[in-house]
Formats: sequence, C-alpha cells, structure tokens
Amino acid sequence: MPSDAPPPAPRNDTSQEPRVGLLQTVASVAASFFGVQSRRNRERDFARGKAGHFIAVGIGMTVMFVLVVALAVKFALRSAGL
Repeated sequence: MPSDAPPPAPRNDTSQEPRVGLLQTVASVAASFFGVQSRRNRERDFARGKAGHFIAVGIGMTVMFVLVVALAVKFALRSAGL
C-alpha cells in the first residue's frame, strides 16, 4: 500500500562526508590570502574542515611569505650594491 506522506527531508549530517584534505586546505588558505575564496568552498570548509588545520596552514603560509619577501629584499639590496 503506497503512502501519501512526503519523503523525509535530506539530512545535513556532515559526519559521513569526507573531511577537507591537506591540498584543499592549502588551496582554501591561498585563495583567502587573495580574497577570492568561492562561496561553495567556504561553506565546505566551515562544514567539513577543522579550524586548527586552517590556522596552522595559514600561519605556515604567512611565515613562508614573510621569508620570501625578506629574501627578495636582501637579494635586491645585494644586487644594488648596498
């Protein structure tokens, strides 16, 4: 006997969805550095990512950026003879 009841609404349980991987985390942090993070990826990150992972990758990428800029300045000054 068929039921006239509507089908149950899909659950928003994210426990069965895969976690955000390292490459996705790095890509998301890099996109956020430039301010071009897509809405879909931001929502995925908040739903399935761990804040600690994003913080750690963000700090690491910031340190690498500062080191690259410092090395570039040092190279430029050395090339200019200063």
